[in-house]
Amino acid sequence: MSTDLTKIRNIGVIAHIDAGKTTTTERMLYVSGARHRAGEVDRGTTTTDDDAEEQERGITIYSACVQFPWKDVNINLIDTPGHVDFTAEVERSLRVLDGAVVVFSAREGVEAQSETVWRQANKYKVPRVAFINKLDREGANFENVFDEIENRLGAHPLALQIPAGLGPQHVADPFRGIVDLVTMKLLTFPEGKEGREIVAEDVPEELLPEAQLWREKLLETLYDYSNELMELALSEEPIPAALIHKVVREATIHLQVQPVLCGSALHGIGVQQVLDAVAAYLPHPLEMPPVVGTEPVVEGGKRKGAAEDTPPKKLVRKPDPAEPFCGLVFKILPFKTGDLYWVRVYSGEINPNSRVLNAGKNFKENVSQLWRIHATKKDEQLQHAQAGDIVALLGLRESVTGDTLCDTRAPIVLESIEFPETVISVAVEAENSTEKKKLGQMLEMLKKQDPTFRFEDNEETGQTLISGMGELHLEVIQHRLERDFGLKIKVHKPRVSYRETIAGPAVVTGECNRLINGAQHTAAVRLKVEPYTPSGPLAAKLPPVTVSIDPNHGLPNEFLCVVIEELESAIAGSGTLGFPLMRLKVTLLGGDVHETDATEIAFRTAANLAVDKGLREAGVVLLEPIMRLELSTPEEHVGDLVGDLQQRRAIIHKTELRGTDTVLHAEAPLANLFGYSSAMRSLSQGRASCSMAPSGYAPAPEEVLKVFLGED
Repeated sequence: MSTDLTKIRNIGVIAHIDAGKTTTTERMLYVSGARHRAGEVDRGTTTTDDDAEEQERGITIYSACVQFPWKDVNINLIDTPGHVDFTAEVERSLRVLDGAVVVFSAREGVEAQSETVWRQANKYKVPRVAFINKLDREGANFENVFDEIENRLGAHPLALQIPAGLGPQHVADPFRGIVDLVTMKLLTFPEGKEGREIVAEDVPEELLPEAQLWREKLLETLYDYSNELMELALSEEPIPAALIHKVVREATIHLQVQPVLCGSALHGIGVQQVLDAVAAYLPHPLEMPPVVGTEPVVEGGKRKGAAEDTPPKKLVRKPDPAEPFCGLVFKILPFKTGDLYWVRVYSGEINPNSRVLNAGKNFKENVSQLWRIHATKKDEQLQHAQAGDIVALLGLRESVTGDTLCDTRAPIVLESIEFPETVISVAVEAENSTEKKKLGQMLEMLKKQDPTFRFEDNEETGQTLISGMGELHLEVIQHRLERDFGLKIKVHKPRVSYRETIAGPAVVTGECNRLINGAQHTAAVRLKVEPYTPSGPLAAKLPPVTVSIDPNHGLPNEFLCVVIEELESAIAGSGTLGFPLMRLKVTLLGGDVHETDATEIAFRTAANLAVDKGLREAGVVLLEPIMRLELSTPEEHVGDLVGDLQQRRAIIHKTELRGTDTVLHAEAPLANLFGYSSAMRSLSQGRASCSMAPSGYAPAPEEVLKVFLGED
């Protein structure tokens, strides 16, 4: 039986670490009746943090999906990590979701990872509501956080609620409830975290002036989106709550505003209203634009019936069970009976014991079972799934994250999921040959599950280099290998993922004049190499290195194609120091074609020699990864922390006051930040906190380059 798609909400909970995402999710499950008791992060009893590592650390590492009813809608909710090392979990979740709840701490406000997840939501055009949490904390400030959402995130926040009081019970005016600006009622929660009761009463006299100011601001914003609302205001007629809800919904779905709610998830204040907002303002699958894909490439690298240079034909699938099936694999989890493939179904229907096409790779997969997901495990076997559903498939073998599954008779390739490059590596070594074989198998499995994890074997040293997004990421991988898989491994010192570019332009010629197996091979290739940094709105999607062709190159097509292929292969590899190249442009200027001895081998060799020569003559520049830091500390520890940051080659861009703390905004090389968390805690007696996010790459100092050149 088909589900009413207007009653489905596919949402994610996203935020900076420690803003209260998992606590909010637990409270949602409790108030909806899906759980009889709300779990607590500190006790390791939450539903979505069901991994031993998550419970031990008190943080979310893996995204988890839960389904529960709220009033007349069914909510598929994905709880995501807040730590920058696990940002891929947020990326793949937002790729398949229709809406999001963004949680902010009322004390810390908009933090570094808050900016990252907001940008990710912008990238995938995800409508969202904001929840300002922890209003019961010392130093909580609703207005400051509201302003930061607007100014730091470039958002359009729309306050639907304001807090009644701020801070813990011992202050003069503690946080005790929320004022609903639509109904102009004070909502209190007398049973606290153990109950679900809400008491609505008229706004008290002392809160009325502030509430009226915020309501005016709300209505003035909404006038821009509704003539009907404007006309009622001009004629001084009462504005019905239903009309306000309707206008807010339309503006939210079209990404024009982001409704802001407030409360304290830990104490059970305001979570029901967040769920009401999810149902009222976030879109159902039918309100999302049809998913757009392309016609797949078939064997031979061509599209069916298309010329070689024809751009891919765009295909559209509406969120309709009557359309041909298509879905996107966005997560893979191991299971004893086979890997679980999490899939968002965008169109059509899928049933157990069916066969689907992996259109991007042109092979067919068997779907033996369908399961509803609960946290990170399968929960209930399904006999049917349709457009709008998020389900787990059992039986697939070769598909990976980002692959499109579709009807074998109606192929389509959806846009895949792009993940950031790794920034840090460590060498791991198995104790013996048996362990080494098992290590390889386990790493292959982890790579399939985690798109930001990489590994490669070094035959000379016998070590395996594993790469990830940060120290914590690699630490979690190491613990999984030791604890979950019982491997005995040695872990060596972390190393940074450097990159290379060139200092300036150079014009060079690569020549091949060789006798191979009795045959002469002669060719010359002229190139220009130069530094290049993509700019403009599409810069993020452009490759880090690029090849272009001078229109007056003069090479015949048979050799031109060979040279371009070889140049692309050469610059996609390593540079002079053995690190990947970036910010580099190679232009083919031309070449010499010998009358009798010009061969494909000669041109390939000449192209490679020209690239090597160009990189040497242009001068090597070592690029190191830079991290953006946001450090919050009491005033008395600022001096010690600034001194330590300067020793780590950090550049402090600005300082600001946030409540009673000083916040430092800085950038520092990743290579100098190993073990920084421990040093920071030691210097601040455990009172400072820090968040990091990748900022980009910058030239490394001369002394660092000399180490790699062997001059030091």
